Amino acid sequence: MSSLVQSVDWLAIAPPAIAAVVGLVVLVADLFAGETRKPLLGWISVAGLAAATLMLLPLLDADRSTFCLVGDTGVCSYTADRFTLVIQFLVLGGALLTALLSVTTLKDEGKRLPEGEYWFLFLSSAAGAALLPASRDLATLVVALEVASLPAFALVGLRQGDRKSSEAALKFFLSSVTATAVSLLGISFVYAATGTLHLTLVAERIQTVDGQFHTLAQTGVVLTLVGFAFKTAAVPFHFWVPDTYVGAPLPIAAYLSVIGKAVGFSGLILVTVVALPSYADVWGPALAVLAALTMTVGNVGALRQQTTRAHSAVRLLAWSSVGQAGYLLVPIAAAAYSDDPEKSIGATLAYALMYGAVNLGAFAVAALVGRAHRLNRVADYRGLYASHPLAALLLGFFLLCLAGLPPGIIGLFAKVTVFAAAVDAGLGWLAVVMAVNVVIALVYYLQWTALLFRTPEGGPVRHRLPAPLTAAIALTGVIGIALSGAPQLVLRFTDTGLF
Repeated sequence: MSSLVQSVDWLAIAPPAIAAVVGLVVLVADLFAGETRKPLLGWISVAGLAAATLMLLPLLDADRSTFCLVGDTGVCSYTADRFTLVIQFLVLGGALLTALLSVTTLKDEGKRLPEGEYWFLFLSSAAGAALLPASRDLATLVVALEVASLPAFALVGLRQGDRKSSEAALKFFLSSVTATAVSLLGISFVYAATGTLHLTLVAERIQTVDGQFHTLAQTGVVLTLVGFAFKTAAVPFHFWVPDTYVGAPLPIAAYLSVIGKAVGFSGLILVTVVALPSYADVWGPALAVLAALTMTVGNVGALRQQTTRAHSAVRLLAWSSVGQAGYLLVPIAAAAYSDDPEKSIGATLAYALMYGAVNLGAFAVAALVGRAHRLNRVADYRGLYASHPLAALLLGFFLLCLAGLPPGIIGLFAKVTVFAAAVDAGLGWLAVVMAVNVVIALVYYLQWTALLFRTPEGGPVRHRLPAPLTAAIALTGVIGIALSGAPQLVLRFTDTGLF
């Protein structure tokens, strides 16, 4: 009897596999490490994530697939193409920066955050997030989604004795479970209509579904989209975001804002553009409306936080991330109408890379301010330049990137790319909505930036920066500035091989 699968391509699966193996190593090491050696677990995790990221380099020049059907090597469950590598770079690079933030946070929190459990859950989630963009069948896609999500629930509520953290974890858990149930129901309908789970075969067979299964297939498409809309925090499925970000440990809020979004958007792209291109008339208009609603509600919500400065800066970043999710949805919606959907998806990936670098940088500076001001309110950033000039300059740069203003050239470049994708696809009304939202966002980004350079109340407060936190702020700053100097490199890197 022949084997059901081909031999495993270990190089192709190395990035997520290394993250998973290091997670298991950390879990076992935690059993034998004394209290004085617990910090080593963090550095083992940082080294593991760095190794996983470096393993992407040998995969740059060739598409590799594994776990393929016998007799049809073109139908596989795992593919490492350019699309996969871009998302894996964002996920693993973002997880590495978040790990540097976490080393400092765990030291500050003490016994409130158990280190062994934290690193095991963190690496497990990162492994699932890295697996998802390579998934080319619906079963692997759902498994990867849950491996990324389930540890994240625990990470949000891991802080011991914190009621707000537990409440945030519960909201996150309930919304995610609902999303998963809806997605699974939709996927089961698609499977019933097509008889396959592989994305390329679904794309072929769903075009010739019998009349009696046509309604079932349409319902499956809609339910699957609703499930992934939860994962991307698209309106009206965004309600869990602000409370979850505020209640979670700050590095986990940063992780969810970037890696969590990368997971949701890569899954959404695979389901719509790869598996269901023939249903573009269903998901295209739906995603266009979701994009308009999401960017508007997110930016208005962030504006309300800025006008009442007693609110948390993390909550403002949470609403900002909802608004940014709307921009990320625009090119995916445009792919339904475009003659060149690959270019549209490239625009989403380019924007995601820009957003990931600068948003993690903003959270890194928020971690710095949070060490001196536990509530981490927007008002606590007043006069940051007087106490930490470099950190203030970098935060101002990150906020200008998110706003799309010079000198944040990479932010402007990414917004123009997304705007062009909408115009090229004939979605003029969506481009207008985006332009209005960019103006709304300017208000709160510029107000926050101006606050950094005002005279501080009570004089500047200086304190020593831990090395890991300094490294995280510096790395994000270098990446943002380098990309602003050569923004065309992003588009070249995000030229996907999906089609």
